Amino acid sequence: MGATEQDTAGGGAPVPSIFDTDLPRRTANYQPLTPITFLVRSARVVPEHTAVIDGDQRWTYREMHARCARLAHALERLGVRPGECVAALAFNSHAMLEAHYGVPMAGAVLNAINTRLDAEAIAYILDHGEARVLLVDPDLAAVAEKALALARNKPVVVDLDGPAYPDGRRIGDHGYEALLAAADPAHPWPGITDEWQAIALNYTSGTTGAPKGVVYHHRGAYLNAMANHMGFRLAPHAVYLWTLPMFHCNGWCNSWAITALMGTHVCLRAVDPAAIFRLIDDHGVTHMSGAPIVLNMLMNAEPSARRKSTHRVAYTVGGAPPPAALLERAEALDFDVLHGYGLTETYGPASCCDWHADWSALPIAEQAEIKKRQGVPTLGLIDMTVLDPERMVPVPADGATMGEIAMRGHAIMKGYLKDPAASAAALDRGWFLSGDLGVLHPDGYVELRDRSKDIVISGGENISSLEVEGAIFRHPAVLECAVVAMPDEKWGETPCAFVTVKPGESLTEADVIDWACAHLARFKAPRRVIFGELPKTSTGKVQKHLLRRRFDE
Repeated sequence: MGATEQDTAGGGAPVPSIFDTDLPRRTANYQPLTPITFLVRSARVVPEHTAVIDGDQRWTYREMHARCARLAHALERLGVRPGECVAALAFNSHAMLEAHYGVPMAGAVLNAINTRLDAEAIAYILDHGEARVLLVDPDLAAVAEKALALARNKPVVVDLDGPAYPDGRRIGDHGYEALLAAADPAHPWPGITDEWQAIALNYTSGTTGAPKGVVYHHRGAYLNAMANHMGFRLAPHAVYLWTLPMFHCNGWCNSWAITALMGTHVCLRAVDPAAIFRLIDDHGVTHMSGAPIVLNMLMNAEPSARRKSTHRVAYTVGGAPPPAALLERAEALDFDVLHGYGLTETYGPASCCDWHADWSALPIAEQAEIKKRQGVPTLGLIDMTVLDPERMVPVPADGATMGEIAMRGHAIMKGYLKDPAASAAALDRGWFLSGDLGVLHPDGYVELRDRSKDIVISGGENISSLEVEGAIFRHPAVLECAVVAMPDEKWGETPCAFVTVKPGESLTEADVIDWACAHLARFKAPRRVIFGELPKTSTGKVQKHLLRRRFDE
């Protein structure tokens, strides 16, 4: 028999390989992956290293581990059983970070709720996720109380308290610090038996209907956290400033990744440019993450607040690619901007624009154009490409042919909670289709061109709203810009630009249109310009569905 032929037994069944014979999995050589082991290890290796800074308070890894063990014990004493949900409605804080460990250490599933949702949406989430316990930030007590009154499900409410929290109204059955004080700091964590076990529940924005509950498993959380280390240049003992909400994809899994690196979490309750620049200097911040709007706020902060750091800071930006002009400004202030891309369904970042050394010799403007790409899959994925969604085959790698960005691998959700039809539609074709339109460059790098719903189809031509936004954003008087399709009797749709002007500057509609015509093909220029503040999500993404809705009014 040839060396390449497969031995078969009678009936055509493959003969077991010698490497599969008498070599079973054993407890000693196979353990399920879980990010909780990151905290266990860091508390053992660097027990006195600063793990968390929250205002004037600091906790070491030894103290953080003890607090998380106490939280797990406290939840069990409140009646939380393995596999049940614990929700948290809170701004970035030490307690929100502790919930990322203490909740799964109790065998439960963490549901970190978007802090900018209204009471009706929060009530829906509490009901749909069947939360047994709700941790509430006192600054959010009012909306939480309204949501609890609307919800059919009635969780036990725990008020977050202590020096890190404002003196807001308490609505809960228990105080957080009292619960922890009464619990055991050495409460044993039994580990998990299956890495497919759920660790977190995160809800999509629900812009086209009820939000979907996206379920993460321990394996995906572990591997995506590890992928972040390599994809976004996280280093041992990194100092990470929480400009990204911890509720957003569990902080893109950095709630776990920074702990794995024995780094320091610096909490930030609200995005404030002056505070961010101060904290960078005070604590030697090395890494940050967030939407382009946060970077834009920093670059356009008041001169008295804006300062060049004494060291270089890596800023991972997600969502729509930041305009080249913004990247150039960031470079001048010693921010090394890294571009990531992902969705709630991919645990946050699923790709990165992996940088080639020779690109650093290019002019800044050319570097900025490259950094706009979403890049290549992180190690949390097996593959990422751009597909023709009808035939499910890759588009030509010519940097021009558009298709739908598709992914598969470890860091893809388990599925949608209580929605098997939606889970099957998202996952049963062998790829997770993102709903984003992109192109594949000859070097294999993916570049986002638009959301499929945000493309402007004018007279049969596809116009990328991102391309038009990038051109308008380069105007020196423009602070922010969003472009959406506007109904047009002749062309079907034409671009409409919503523009926020920088303080102290002035622009007319003609100014913006003339600028766009000078930097784009004329048919891509907006036919209408509307000035004002842009509506945004809690993570800084522009809510284009609200802008489109204005045309229906």
